[in-house]
Amino acid sequence: MPRNVLATTVLLALPVLMLAACGERTELRPKAGRTLPVAPYGRVDKPSPTELLAHTPTARPVLTIELHQRSEERTDDAFNLPPKE
Repeated sequence: MPRNVLATTVLLALPVLMLAACGERTELRPKAGRTLPVAPYGRVDKPSPTELLAHTPTARPVLTIELHQRSEERTDDAFNLPPKE
């Protein structure tokens, strides 16, 4: 029984390892016959592929919200007004 489990594990892990090893590590370039996008308005030079792939703080914000670990009393909310009559 253990021999079958080992063989099954190897057979399942082998394709995953092969896929992980096929990544290409060369510099990014546009396909043949294609060009990079035009320069953004107000910019003289075209951004490089590396610059285009970089995330801006707006696209990937840093979360600074601290989750509550225990029940706490709510602070006053200036916008928590009673309903109008």
